[in-house]
Amino acid sequence: MLKYLYLYAVLLLSLATSCNKEKKDTETKNLPKIAIAGLGIESSTFSPALSTEEAFHAKVGDSVFTRYPFLQPDSINRKRAQWVPTLVGKSLPGGTVTREAYESLVGKSLKMLEENKPYDGLFFDIHGAMSVVGLDDPEGDLIMRIREVIGDDVLISTSMDLHGNVSERLAKHTDLITCYRMAPHEDAIESKRRAVTNLIDRLESGKGKPAFKAWVPVPILLPGEKTSTRIEPGKSLYAKVPTVVNQEGVIDAAIWIGYAWADEPRNHAVVMVTGDDKEKVAEGAEKLAQNFWDVRNEFEIVAPTTTLDESLKLALASEKKPYMISDMGDNPTAGGAGDVTWTLKELLARPEFKSKNGTSLIYASIPGPEFVEKALEIGIGGKIKAEAGAAVDDRFAGPLTLEGTVTAIKEGDVNAEIEVVVKVGNIDVIVTKKRKPYHLLSDFTNLGLDPKNTDIVVVKIGYLVPELYDMRGDWTMALTPGGVDQDLNRLGYKRIKRPMFPLDSTMAQPDLKPKWIPAADAK
Repeated sequence: MLKYLYLYAVLLLSLATSCNKEKKDTETKNLPKIAIAGLGIESSTFSPALSTEEAFHAKVGDSVFTRYPFLQPDSINRKRAQWVPTLVGKSLPGGTVTREAYESLVGKSLKMLEENKPYDGLFFDIHGAMSVVGLDDPEGDLIMRIREVIGDDVLISTSMDLHGNVSERLAKHTDLITCYRMAPHEDAIESKRRAVTNLIDRLESGKGKPAFKAWVPVPILLPGEKTSTRIEPGKSLYAKVPTVVNQEGVIDAAIWIGYAWADEPRNHAVVMVTGDDKEKVAEGAEKLAQNFWDVRNEFEIVAPTTTLDESLKLALASEKKPYMISDMGDNPTAGGAGDVTWTLKELLARPEFKSKNGTSLIYASIPGPEFVEKALEIGIGGKIKAEAGAAVDDRFAGPLTLEGTVTAIKEGDVNAEIEVVVKVGNIDVIVTKKRKPYHLLSDFTNLGLDPKNTDIVVVKIGYLVPELYDMRGDWTMALTPGGVDQDLNRLGYKRIKRPMFPLDSTMAQPDLKPKWIPAADAK
């Protein structure tokens, strides 16, 4: 009797498990199927550097999820859809992307999308300022080629950096679009989450594609260092975005500053608003565009700006530690080659930094793969004399011979790969195998450096990111040469649309009426 009861219990358990599985399978089938894809980089066409495929550190399949805290297994949005992550590649800003690298990454993305279709939606995660050899508007090209695979009816939601560019082609082939609202980009993850949430909401509600997409090109081209949302007028300008978004019938609104260091027709500011209420979408887009135009003359670089020589005079006279100097012209986080030696050459020539007991200075950083290789042979504590820098951009100064003592070697960094600190006089020079921006306190302390108690810290960067900003005793931004020169008049644009503020500072009021962008599947 007990035997039959046991078998009956096992049968009931099996039936229950089977029913639960069928119920779960049914629930999964009812969820929207959403793919993830995208490529991101800022590419300066004024830098001689070229960016290759390895720079993108592409993630494929489930590893893509590591980029998105809001899509972890226990997150709400992860459970609201069947996710198909394909390929997402993100590079440090750099030079123009080689055509071979672009076609390889795009080819892999399209192959994975083809293998797993059909889809209800796509989360398109891009930066928006990629330049590719021989190709204008790469993001517009990429989304159009994605459409050829997945179809025009699929709902695409695009997340971008506010320093990206929105061409008409990109605006047409995306349905929902948004960008960061802060510079520095402290809201990057929040913005990507917003793009995903908007996508799922529209799929779940059955509303699908927005009825209206308003696109307004604004003929302004400014560097990010002039448009920080920490200060006015950027702070108040971006504060107006929620007042447009928080209206019934509006899905999202965004202001793109655009990317100043590439010479393509799409490089200019843009405002876009999407939604189902035509009047509110139009009014919101025109209002934001006009607000931007009205404050165009008020934008100033986010910190005091002067020559390197004057920056050093101020730093040497200051009692505040650390006095931070931004070596802006070759900023690798804006697209500079990162290996211009002009500033470091000037520093090494200064008598204040030749004595070991003089003013202390950290320089971060200069690439020098051969220097790094020699340092590995010599080891910590050894004397070294080798060249570094100017392998890519030697227009302003040639390679430098650094002679000093190796004080630290660190391997395994995702960008630099290997970092070496060499003490030259009283300057700690960080030499890297590959270029790397230094943003965090730990970037320095991991190398045995103490920036908080160093007199002067010089970083190849523009505006200071939050951790450095909070660390500073004082700060100036030095107008140094390089591929992301802050003086746009020196760059020599040939292909951007003119007139363009501030290059054409006396230009008349432009037409800021919104242009209605049709949906990708519009007949």
